[in-house]
Amino acid sequence: MRLHRLEVSAFGPYAGREVVDFDALGADGLFLLHGDTGAGKTTLLDAVAFALFGKVPGARADAKRFRCDVAERGTSTEVTLELTVQGHRFRIVRNPEYERPKLRGDGTTKQQAKASLTWLDDPPSGQPPEGVTRIDEVARTVERLLGMTGDQFFQVVLLPQGEFARFLRAETKEREELLEKLFGTQRFFEAEKWFSERRQSKRRELNERRQSVREWLARIGQVAGEEPPDDGAADWVADVRGRVAAAVAEAKAAADESATARERTAAELDARRSEADRLRRVRNAHESLAELAKEADLRAEWKAELAAARRASAVTGLAAEADRQRTRLTRALEQDERARETLAARGRGDGRVGSELDGGEPDVAALRTRAGEVREDAGALAGLVEEAQQQVRDRKRLQQLGEIAEHATAQAAALGEKLAGLPEHTRQLRTELDAAAEAAVRLDAVRTREAELARVLGEAERVPTLEQEAAGAREAEQAAIDAHQSAREALLDLRARRLAGMAGELAGELQDGEPCAVCGSEDHPAPAAGGDGVGEAEERAATEAEQAAEQRRSRAATARHEADTALAAVVERLQDRTAGQVRTELDEVRHELATLTESAVRKDRLEELVRADEAEYEDLTARRTSAEREAAAAEEQRRALAEQVERQERRLDEAAGEFDDVAARRAHLTELADALDGLADVRTELRAARERVDEHAAAAAQAARTAEFADVEEALAAARDQQRIAELDQSLADAQQAEATARAVLAEPELADVEPDRVVDVESARQAAEQARERAEQDVAALQKHTERGRELDTLAGELDAVLRELAPAEEEFAELDALTDVVNGRGQNARRMSLRSYVLAARLEEVAVAATARLRSMSHGRYSFVHSDAPGSHGKSGGLGLDVLDDYSGMVRSAKTLSGGESFLASLSLALGLADVVAAETGGALLDTLFVDEGFGTLDGETLDVVMDVLDDLRAGGRVVGLVSHVEELRQRIPTRLRVRKARTGSSVRVEGGLDGDIGVAWS
Repeated sequence: MRLHRLEVSAFGPYAGREVVDFDALGADGLFLLHGDTGAGKTTLLDAVAFALFGKVPGARADAKRFRCDVAERGTSTEVTLELTVQGHRFRIVRNPEYERPKLRGDGTTKQQAKASLTWLDDPPSGQPPEGVTRIDEVARTVERLLGMTGDQFFQVVLLPQGEFARFLRAETKEREELLEKLFGTQRFFEAEKWFSERRQSKRRELNERRQSVREWLARIGQVAGEEPPDDGAADWVADVRGRVAAAVAEAKAAADESATARERTAAELDARRSEADRLRRVRNAHESLAELAKEADLRAEWKAELAAARRASAVTGLAAEADRQRTRLTRALEQDERARETLAARGRGDGRVGSELDGGEPDVAALRTRAGEVREDAGALAGLVEEAQQQVRDRKRLQQLGEIAEHATAQAAALGEKLAGLPEHTRQLRTELDAAAEAAVRLDAVRTREAELARVLGEAERVPTLEQEAAGAREAEQAAIDAHQSAREALLDLRARRLAGMAGELAGELQDGEPCAVCGSEDHPAPAAGGDGVGEAEERAATEAEQAAEQRRSRAATARHEADTALAAVVERLQDRTAGQVRTELDEVRHELATLTESAVRKDRLEELVRADEAEYEDLTARRTSAEREAAAAEEQRRALAEQVERQERRLDEAAGEFDDVAARRAHLTELADALDGLADVRTELRAARERVDEHAAAAAQAARTAEFADVEEALAAARDQQRIAELDQSLADAQQAEATARAVLAEPELADVEPDRVVDVESARQAAEQARERAEQDVAALQKHTERGRELDTLAGELDAVLRELAPAEEEFAELDALTDVVNGRGQNARRMSLRSYVLAARLEEVAVAATARLRSMSHGRYSFVHSDAPGSHGKSGGLGLDVLDDYSGMVRSAKTLSGGESFLASLSLALGLADVVAAETGGALLDTLFVDEGFGTLDGETLDVVMDVLDDLRAGGRVVGLVSHVEELRQRIPTRLRVRKARTGSSVRVEGGLDGDIGVAWS
């Protein structure tokens, strides 16, 4: 990477547009940015960082204020940087977000951030030739070309003030955080996390398998009615199954015995029941014959009654028919009387009808002739009746047309009134709709803000709990540290005591004539006395106790670190806000959200109302026009119909005569004709009824004589209905059948020797059979219970065996994974107590120490070298990131914190340059041709400064361009090409050419 040109406008302290030509400044490979303290030298480096990554290094990134406070109103804040990376030259232009004055009126408005990248030659493969304009795309393109992130760039290219002095003196945790940013060890962290998550997953699976074993044992215990033991589950299951099998065998023997007894008692019961049934049949037969003998006279009476009823059946039908004919004759006489009265009433006013009725029995032919004449007169009036009916409808129509015209006129007036107020109502609805639409647009943003504040409030409310957990974790860690120290002191004390008594221990093993294990002599003239009794077993127990205490200490330290990290993360996200402040802000946002929601909810309803108002306006307009047309048409029809009704009225009055109307006259004529026809029909039926009565009475008298009865009345007295005849027949037949059945029973051979007076004891046999049956059923139920229990135990035992077979390899697999996870995370058998990520960082730090030592020895005249240590930290802290210095003058390794100010600068600069080389090689990034050093050269004496300049000359000789940022005056004499930054009251822009001094004025308010 090589910088060519930098332009800043209204950026930081620079009020105007300033230009830095790095090609001219770096022509000799080394240049100086010189100026007074606070003159804005570091701001130029910030401008380079902002152009590349959109942020600046160090604490200045938190302020996020890039615009110059005294810049002109129309001057925009902008940074432009031209550079070449991997052979591609391009220009980056960035504008930060800032508040600028409004173009019209008072106040300010937010100027949005912008960025663009333009290729000045052929773009890389896959890049658009027109460049990119999205902020995120610009950042990704720069990171892809440089091969490093912004944090790595700030440590490798822009060596900031004091950063590496802090890194040199930092604790392990702080040094680890920086190295993680530079070397990207996230993948190793993911590996640690994967192992931990894998162990948790396997632990859950193993616990599930163990729980499954416990559940199967519990189910077996439930079936067996026993509590399963904690140990020896397999033996217990085998014992239970054996006892259940024995119980099954006993139950089967008992069931077989009770079944035999049941069969024997059942056979005895069947024999006695058979004997009792034979005795019952004989007794019933004798009793039936006795009853039949008593009823012999009654059966003779039944036979006589049945014979008379059957002879009378031929007379009853004819007598009934004669009665029916007499009834019809009576009804015909009554109908004749009513017909004469009806005709008299209908013919009152008709002279011909009156004369026929006065003459006695009217002639049927004359009645029908007169009926025909009357019907002809009624038919002549049929057409006029229809006209009269139409006349009634026309009068109703006249009234309806008047009402229609009146109603349509009133409706048109009412619709006009409604139309007058509708536009104003529509305008009001549209105003409310616009407000609801605006609320709906703002709703998503406010909801997002409300969710974010709710999450922050939840975290704020957790702060006291997290603080208590952190305090508890620190106390637990301290307790674990104390316990570990005590265990270690006890171990060291035992070892010292054993070493002190080692001579006595060895002397106790000497045997006469055998060589000494120490000197080899077979003579033992003066063996040492025995020690205080401390042996290898005591030392091994103390060692194991110390290791266990160390593991507890390590776990406590991890828990404390996790608790502190969780608390720090929450506090950082709160941004100095209390829970009350967050709750107040959340309440305000929720109130705003409720207001917006209430308004936005009405949007759809308001849209419907607006559409309804518009549709109603169109509908009312159309309805008013229709009502006006309807009123005019109805009035026109009413006038024409009134003239027609008047003409028709005169014709109908003439045809009605003395009746109310034509229909009444026609109805009278029709009724008169019907009355004449009715009387003629009745006279005809009356004559036929008299003839049928005489005929059926003669037939009934002849039938009675034939059946040997004196008259019809005697025959009817002997007659019986069919139900009585059937009952008599059935009674006689039943008696005959009962007698035959009883005699047949007594004639059966198997009943010949049965005496009716014998007694058979069935009850005792039944009780014995019932008791045997109950006992057999109980034994069968017991057998089924034990058999089912055995089958269930066999099934459960098989399932338990399968689970146990799967549990053993799962436990072995988890033990292996558990041990490996502890090693990866710096615990267990990991003697260095270094996690995988710490191990990788330690290896990178060792490379940095080697690269930095070469420059530090040169700058310190061979006195100092960096020493990397991977030993565990104090008090159980993780190790691997120790960094001290070896002082060749004393031959001792010293802490970097003991270096003087100048020595610290040399060590920090060496460390920064070494780290830059290692990071560049590690990331595989582009060749870094440009390097800025913003460090305290003022702490160096003249001789040391010469040595530092020699090292920087070596960098320049290697092809790099090195820019120094310092206010030290002596550097101005050593570096001919420089850029001076001065304070000024007004901004002036001066272009700096290579080889010449140039000033950049900085405006100060």
